[in-house]
Amino acid sequence: MKHYEHTQPGTVIRVSMGIATVVFGTIGLVILLDGRNTEAAIGPLAITPITFACLAVCHSLNVRVNAEAVSFAFGVGLIRKTIPFSDIESAAAVRNHWYNGWGIRLIRGGWLYNVAGLDAVELTHKNGKKTRIGTDEPKKLLTAIEAALGRSAG
Repeated sequence: MKHYEHTQPGTVIRVSMGIATVVFGTIGLVILLDGRNTEAAIGPLAITPITFACLAVCHSLNVRVNAEAVSFAFGVGLIRKTIPFSDIESAAAVRNHWYNGWGIRLIRGGWLYNVAGLDAVELTHKNGKKTRIGTDEPKKLLTAIEAALGRSAG
């Protein structure tokens, strides 16, 4: 089986968190350098590392499929998950509702991991739980998972 690997960028997350980091950092520094009310700089300067951390952790979603498992990791890899094929009953390409959003979300029947868009591949576990992995390549990801499961994608 050929291995599959793809990184989907979270462009909206990158732009919004990047802008927020620059804006809050700049506001905090301007207030601090003004010197009249340095306590007012605490809020914006405290938010700056939080927005930067969100940017680092959630800027993309990397998905890998090998002979044993499907695994995925957000951004720099602090948030990651591996699902062995021995735990997977089936897989299907699906479309998320817009209100499911991005990030890690509890959805009906399981969990959604997504950084952009509405397309995903839904894994149904043998225990009935579901995991949805957001992707901008649903057909390719499904084909790789079905090949690893020894089935043909449909």
